[in-house]
Amino acid sequence: MSEQTSPTSAEPPAGRGRPKDPAKRHAILDAAKSLFLTHGFTSTSMDAVAREAGVSKLTVYSHFSGKEALYFAAIEAKCENLMPLPMFTLEPGGSVAEMLQNIGEAFLEMVYSEDSMRLINAIGADDPKMARLFCEAGPQRTQSAMVSFFQRANELQQLQVPSPERAVELFFGMLQGGCRHLQIMLGCRPPPSREESREHVAEAVRIFLRAFGV
Repeated sequence: MSEQTSPTSAEPPAGRGRPKDPAKRHAILDAAKSLFLTHGFTSTSMDAVAREAGVSKLTVYSHFSGKEALYFAAIEAKCENLMPLPMFTLEPGGSVAEMLQNIGEAFLEMVYSEDSMRLINAIGADDPKMARLFCEAGPQRTQSAMVSFFQRANELQQLQVPSPERAVELFFGMLQGGCRHLQIMLGCRPPPSREESREHVAEAVRIFLRAFGV
């Protein structure tokens, strides 16, 4: 049976109005993240996810319509854990410099985490559809949040960013540009320490604010 369609079963499906169990959803996502990291997308089945999570396959499908939806949710949950969306919310009187520092450090931690690097390396062996899902659940999510952050900073007259979309590319480009990033992604050198990341982000923030600060 295809992994993309719900299985038939003698057990009745969850009612449309029945609330989903958050604990089971969490267990399913944890199992999915572990299996996708270990075996990749193609070799991970919904049956395996159900066994790992300790739930029925029907329960998995009651939370996620198919394996693609589960993969997307697993990547999204990983990003939300390291870079929760409230991190990008700029309130009146908030410090843009402090928020950029926190965002930059969290971004580098996410990019250079062992799980992220394994996922990125595994995508090449999969298909373009998985690369698209990964980008939508991870990088695109972060980019959209940063665009909103820069737009809000413009509204509050804390930054003068002509193009928030371009500013996102510039900021994250400063954080991971250069030969060192390529060497880390290829496994030729270890990721930066927390202190190294903090210093690198602080320098990038100073340069960015020099260009776009009011």
